[in-house]
Amino acid sequence: MLKLIHGADFHLDAPFAALPPALSRRRREEQRALLGRLTELVHSEGADLVLLSGDLLDSGETYYDTVQALSQALEQMGVPVLIAPGNHDFWSERSVYAGTAWPDNVHIFSTVAVEGVELPQLGCVVHGAAFTTPHADRSPLMGFAAPKDGKIHLMALHGNVEKRGRYGPIALEDIAQSGLDYLALGHVHTCSGLQKAGETYWAYPGCPEGRGFDETGDKGVLSVTLDGGTVSARFVPLAARRYQQLTVDLTEAESPEEALTAVLSPELSQDCLRIVLTGERRQLPDLAALERLGAGRCFTLVLRDRTRPARDLWERAGEDNLTGLFLRELRAQWESAQDGAEREKLLQAARFGLAALENGEDCCP
Repeated sequence: MLKLIHGADFHLDAPFAALPPALSRRRREEQRALLGRLTELVHSEGADLVLLSGDLLDSGETYYDTVQALSQALEQMGVPVLIAPGNHDFWSERSVYAGTAWPDNVHIFSTVAVEGVELPQLGCVVHGAAFTTPHADRSPLMGFAAPKDGKIHLMALHGNVEKRGRYGPIALEDIAQSGLDYLALGHVHTCSGLQKAGETYWAYPGCPEGRGFDETGDKGVLSVTLDGGTVSARFVPLAARRYQQLTVDLTEAESPEEALTAVLSPELSQDCLRIVLTGERRQLPDLAALERLGAGRCFTLVLRDRTRPARDLWERAGEDNLTGLFLRELRAQWESAQDGAEREKLLQAARFGLAALENGEDCCP
């Protein structure tokens, strides 16, 4: 049995440009702290090796402290660590990868051609390749076939499965014909779960720490186990904070303040939140007051007002057209309804029907 940790797309030293400078610095520090949690996971899982599939660094503008923290964490893992540089942290003679004395347990792939590193103590070979420029039009997996020698064959790559473009496009057919036992991929920031093409298993772990509202929810790495011909993968959350987008309908709320307070539960206190306010209100919400109310109840709060002015639902019931006929019929049923639940259903039907009619169905023959 072989156990490995598969991570990618750390984007250390990302600018976090949407945040104020003080919070941006804090988020970069928290990214470095992620390395310690990853090291602890390697030990607690009893992993035999670690595969890191590119974009560990966000760009060539990397802080010295970050490089030192990364090097120290990799050394403390105490197992072989193999890195396949991606499009953001591509390998070059002037890159951090080339200019740093890395620990002996770390191997960094440095060519676009696939290279193999044999780990006889684990009975496996780890293959890999690197971005050497910010773009790569050709799949490094094209034409590759692992030898049938009884060893476990793994590969770490940064690339884009089933996508055309300039970021290492990889065809499912190439994965199926590779003969690999497991292909550890990076580039896509959402965990794919364990996939299979032919007899080869593959996955994206996603990024382990979100950087914006296009990277919402739990983020982490994969703990992968190969046992005979069976491969399994378990997602392990590692993010210190999540980005979350929530929608709050204010239509039935006593007040916007009450609705927001109900949403800002303690389990969201460490998260970056974007809350979209919807529904109908007689008075538009005071966003500045709501932001003050939310201060301290989460790490950051962004409010988006999508509410609309409330209107009398039956105001067009007297019109001599299809809209008036529809509303008169619904209002008669609403007035004769026996309970609140039935009345609410009829109000909802009136809202939906009115919206449909006002979008042009009145003019249909």
